[in-house]
Amino acid sequence: MTSFNRQTLPDTVRTNGATPNPWWTNAVVYQIYPRSFQDTNGDGFGDIKGITSRLDYLADLGVDVLWLSPVYKSPQDDNGYDISDYQDIDPLFGTLADMDELIAEAHQRGLKIVMDLVVNHTSDEHAWFQASKNPNDPHADWYWWRPARPGTTPGTPGAEPNQWGSYFGGSAWEYCPERGEYFFHQFSKKQPDLNWENPAVRRAVYDMMNWWLDRGVDGFRMDVITLISKRTDKNGKLPGEVGSEIPDGPVGEEGYSSPNPFCADGPRQDEFLAEMRREVFDGRSGFMTVGEAPGITPARNEHITDPANGELDMLFLFEHVDFDCDGTKWKPRPLDLPRLKQIMAGYQTAVAGVGWASLFDGNHDQPRVVSRWGDDTTDEARVRSAKALALMLHMHRGTPYVYQGEELGMTNAHFTRLDQYRDLESLNAYRQRVEEAHVQSAESMLAGIAARGRDNSRTPMQWDDSTYAGFTTPDAAVEPWIAVNDNHVTINAAAATADPHSVYAFYQQLIALRHNNPIVAAGSWKLIDADDEHIYAFVRALDGERLLTVVNLSGGTVTLPHDTAELVADGVTEPDVVIATHSASHAVVSLANNELDPWEGIVIRL
Repeated sequence: MTSFNRQTLPDTVRTNGATPNPWWTNAVVYQIYPRSFQDTNGDGFGDIKGITSRLDYLADLGVDVLWLSPVYKSPQDDNGYDISDYQDIDPLFGTLADMDELIAEAHQRGLKIVMDLVVNHTSDEHAWFQASKNPNDPHADWYWWRPARPGTTPGTPGAEPNQWGSYFGGSAWEYCPERGEYFFHQFSKKQPDLNWENPAVRRAVYDMMNWWLDRGVDGFRMDVITLISKRTDKNGKLPGEVGSEIPDGPVGEEGYSSPNPFCADGPRQDEFLAEMRREVFDGRSGFMTVGEAPGITPARNEHITDPANGELDMLFLFEHVDFDCDGTKWKPRPLDLPRLKQIMAGYQTAVAGVGWASLFDGNHDQPRVVSRWGDDTTDEARVRSAKALALMLHMHRGTPYVYQGEELGMTNAHFTRLDQYRDLESLNAYRQRVEEAHVQSAESMLAGIAARGRDNSRTPMQWDDSTYAGFTTPDAAVEPWIAVNDNHVTINAAAATADPHSVYAFYQQLIALRHNNPIVAAGSWKLIDADDEHIYAFVRALDGERLLTVVNLSGGTVTLPHDTAELVADGVTEPDVVIATHSASHAVVSLANNELDPWEGIVIRL
């Protein structure tokens, strides 16, 4: 099912507070990581033509929107999130003509295209940055330039303007000999932060966004958009700079302080987003905006996504994928289900009145959820846990996002050597933590990367059981840019689409349920049995109808907790079962026994 025959929620059903209801309130978004999706020219990298060739697969899955990670021209230091030309396609992925064809072919199938918008930073090879190296150029103030600390030798350790560290390891300041100053980069040193305080920067960004919308794209996913407003004192000095009225934060175990408290959700965040809405989206229809929102609380999510404030349609919040670790993502901990439920409840409650939620477990920056919170040790456990996790997420209120391969139950890469990884973050973190700061052992760090590294989600899409999983031809002269997961022989789209009991088939059911049932899209949400360590249960309600979702997120048979058991105490029949990870008949037996099998999930009409 595509958006051309998807039901529109009636205005009698309240969604985000807008009237009429936005089209995306019962839509499902599918994220594509282009370099790993489909290679059509045998160079080992996915391309735009590859995406076009798989549109029928995506339409059959039932999704409504395709979000593409960056395909703009880029040196590929951070896999395209370092953009050197916003208005051209990198030859790695194809041409502008290929992009136009993709947009047209997607629209013919009722699929919308959302581009990744990366405007907190550019590549250091962007023409804007190259011009900015000249202090007399009109672009001189388009980035965050600062002199060395007084009394130090520029370019030497300790001369940096403050002690901020990059999220990718090392200092967040890089010395530029041509200008004789340092530039600020929250991520790679090849990703200098744009200075959004400069109106000319904002004007250039808005012009570029309008150019893409005029070309036919349907909106933007905005990369780290809540980092664009930096906190400075009344003299324009950043925290920790000599003479700044704002003190820096503490130095951490790697030898740096964090810029995040001073860059996330800064003082002009609302102003910038509202200006963007006016300058780019006012007068347009049919679009969707979603912001990646590090540092944003649920309460702020309500404000930013309240349509009355004219900012963004929805945000990605990250507390639920950041909490299961011991201080750093490289020291993962087992899932604390009561804590996860508490976080998700906070998300849902915050937008119960106005605003909207994004629902996701995985993306290009997260490990595979079935390996993270499920069980991929056997194929049976993998299928069951993948379905259980999907049911849990998709039955929440909001707009779900499916990351490529998630609908197949694709797993982590299970790499064992550092040389198998390609991700800049993982490689830099290993160097920083193991070789330089000596705060983690090599063995522990490799285990951390294997569990949480971003390459886990970036291995090639598994289309079939051939040598390279159908990502490229079996006889291709060049191997894929990153190794194909060995388990593609059994986990692949060809097998899944032919199996009515596959993870893929279950995703089709979940997506159709959201399209056709207003309770799933917009009904109220209430958590029950919050403290249970195995069962995740909640009730959705709308216009007198109620749905109970109950999921066993463990590998053992468990007894129903008290409040859940009370709701089904009068008995459940097969017609009461809306969807189940096993079958309706199995669900009835389980509930009659007051228990759920390992990874069993059920939605019941009360």
